[in-house]
Amino acid sequence: MPKTTPNGSAGIPSRLFSIQSEPSLSAFRKICSRTATKQEYPLAAEILSNVPIYNLSRLDINDEEVLALLQSEWHHLLLSGPGALVLKNMYPDKQLIEKVNRVYQGIIESEKQNSRKGDHFASSSANDRIWNSFSKHCLSEPEPLSFVEYYSNPWLALICEAWLGPGYRITSQVNVVKPGGAAQVSHRDYHLGFQTAEACEKFPIATQIASQLLTLQGAVAHSDMPVESGPTRLLPFSQRFDEGYMAYRLPHFTEYFLENYVSLPLSIGDGLFFNPALFHAAGENITKDIQRTANLLQVSSAFAKPMETIDTYPLIEKCWDLLRDKFRRDGESVEVRAFVAAVAEGYPFPTNLDRRPPAPGGMAPESEQQLLMRGVKGDWDLKIMLDALEEMKQSSKA
Repeated sequence: MPKTTPNGSAGIPSRLFSIQSEPSLSAFRKICSRTATKQEYPLAAEILSNVPIYNLSRLDINDEEVLALLQSEWHHLLLSGPGALVLKNMYPDKQLIEKVNRVYQGIIESEKQNSRKGDHFASSSANDRIWNSFSKHCLSEPEPLSFVEYYSNPWLALICEAWLGPGYRITSQVNVVKPGGAAQVSHRDYHLGFQTAEACEKFPIATQIASQLLTLQGAVAHSDMPVESGPTRLLPFSQRFDEGYMAYRLPHFTEYFLENYVSLPLSIGDGLFFNPALFHAAGENITKDIQRTANLLQVSSAFAKPMETIDTYPLIEKCWDLLRDKFRRDGESVEVRAFVAAVAEGYPFPTNLDRRPPAPGGMAPESEQQLLMRGVKGDWDLKIMLDALEEMKQSSKA
């Protein structure tokens, strides 16, 4: 509950939640007792344990009418519905996943030579983790074709835009949970999910509610994930609890999560996406021989600070000729647009408006994505493209 209204502000509620006022478990329980129906989400193939499942092999990525309906369904269910969905056959090319897995394994082995690292919930060497797998995937390959193929996925672009709109920024981290790997404690995610309760208390209620609109959480299964391997535990509808960032650390909320979570098996190439305010946790891997492997996607709104830094320049240096070839072959296809949206910054701010004033008739200077599209349409060679990126970078400095 909000803090008591200060004297002199009669009738005006506090702008803050208080750490001294415990959130209502009964209100939380009521929110989480809802049921998702096929009538609400007619494009879903089925609904399992309150989570809509979309079989992308039955949908046409070039049917703009269906895509618009899909994005509306996805946005509704992430905001007001169960808060999570599964995209079956998001990556139908298993050979591509296996190729990427070999790249990931090479990075893991290389990093083990130089350091020991854990993740948020496991000690060093209990799991394998690649931070910023997005950039490392591209830069570690002699020929970054699998990176271009992987992030040209139009379904990835569609779900990101459905929740965040254009100009989003993709970051990713690979996590490999070995047999015996422990479960996580239930939590909410970035931004406010990475703050302490004392820090959260200082942010206005409206900001706590809005935090969920700044990030999309996702995971692509890079191995088959039977329930025994511990795929993500989810508590449908829990993102709708306004006080969730104040509540998720409390023992009785953790107990409620453990008594009521759902977990769905995933096949290699499936995608799971959810609202970052959804109470969730990775499960325990009780198998003897499955290394549960996922590429964890954290996608940020153009208006938010991403958790990891992505430097576009070296990625384009690696991929430009492949992107140009793709454009020559396919034109401005959904795959080309998806890759440009993934690899480059779509929001031109912050910048130096003395050096980079808004274009005539516009309110903003050119973004990296717009520059890349101008470059592929103009068939620029690599040096021209890199010079243009560097000039944009230098001109944006204070």
